Amino acid sequence: MSSPLTASLLLTMAFALALVAGLLIKFWLASRQVRHVARHRGAVPAPFHDAITLSAHQKAADYTVAKTRFGLIELAWGTAVLLAWTLFGGLDLLNRLLLDALGGGMWQQLALLAAFALIGGLAELPFTLWQTFRLEERFGFNKMTWRLWLADAVKGLLLGALIGLPIAALILWLMGAAGELWWLWAWGAWMGFNLLLMLVYPTFIAPIFNKFKPLDDLALKERVNALMQRCGFAAKGLFVMDGSTRSAHANAYFTGFGASKRVVFYDTLLRQLTAGEVEAVLAHELGHFRHKHVMKRMVAMFALSLAGFALLGWLSARTWFYTGLGVQPNLAAPNDALAILLFMLALPVFGFFVAPLPVRVSRKHEFEADAYAVAQTSGADLSAALLKLYQDNASTLTPDPLFVKFYYSHPPASERLARMAAA
Repeated sequence: MSSPLTASLLLTMAFALALVAGLLIKFWLASRQVRHVARHRGAVPAPFHDAITLSAHQKAADYTVAKTRFGLIELAWGTAVLLAWTLFGGLDLLNRLLLDALGGGMWQQLALLAAFALIGGLAELPFTLWQTFRLEERFGFNKMTWRLWLADAVKGLLLGALIGLPIAALILWLMGAAGELWWLWAWGAWMGFNLLLMLVYPTFIAPIFNKFKPLDDLALKERVNALMQRCGFAAKGLFVMDGSTRSAHANAYFTGFGASKRVVFYDTLLRQLTAGEVEAVLAHELGHFRHKHVMKRMVAMFALSLAGFALLGWLSARTWFYTGLGVQPNLAAPNDALAILLFMLALPVFGFFVAPLPVRVSRKHEFEADAYAVAQTSGADLSAALLKLYQDNASTLTPDPLFVKFYYSHPPASERLARMAAA
């Protein structure tokens, strides 16, 4: 047995084993979450007796269970689609069809990427529609009409083509023209693209989907400006977004980069919280900047993407990388788009096993941001705001501890409030 054939077989076995192991672990974790939440559905946890009603607690439990069960169906379907693309030859068939129609070259490779994205989107469409118009609507969260959903879908498709195809073409060109170190040049182009996107998103992209208006509550505006001045933070403006046109979920966030930073409040958030509670939520977000969490995440993203591009650069030159994942590489045409797609399909399968590490770091950052907010504003206001947000978003107060370690980027309410009380 030749060495490339051995490597191909080993990759096939490793991919299949990782896929099955990951699938079993995900089903096990989801079943633990469902059982744990259902078991504690009947009574509000003691620390929340005075703040959360039994009906709200049970709604959160039912919402969590419904989402988790729906996630299992999505997981099963997603696994079937992944196998269809890879080991069952779907990507290989699509590539051959496009080669016959377009020949080898840039247009065929861009067509392959576009067709893959379109087919993948259509495969996920029933689940997207069910989640929005059945699951979210059942629990009173969906505010989106069919007309608005269709408009968003068309805008997203056009925007994806206008933004995605040029950067894809640039990376494909670099893969073919920049020599063995193409991956370094491609990484630089990708990072520059992401930084540019952070600059233009608040001003040019976000308004395509949502309406933004300056915060007109003068008392709240003065309070927020005083907080930001006290914390040494500057933003280009304070804006209110019409989140209520799509969902009843509430949020607030910072967006942009450098001089384009702006503070955005969902209109649903301002309706639900007092001025003091809004200030406390904003102080939490400022805590992320004060502790340089945003910069740390950017540096981590830069480093991981560099490693990813380097790995892709090495794998793309190995025949067994293609054959081991169900694709016959082109002999007389570039394989760059194939390499990108196979890498995107395989990486999450193997990356799942280290998923608890980044979410653990994220939970640590949330605790640090909470501590900063308590130091800058009222801890009682932050606690009250978090309880309202947990209740209004139907977030369960009793998640399974092991499920939390794998998936929760934010600590459960009980842990956050206990830390605040201790502080």
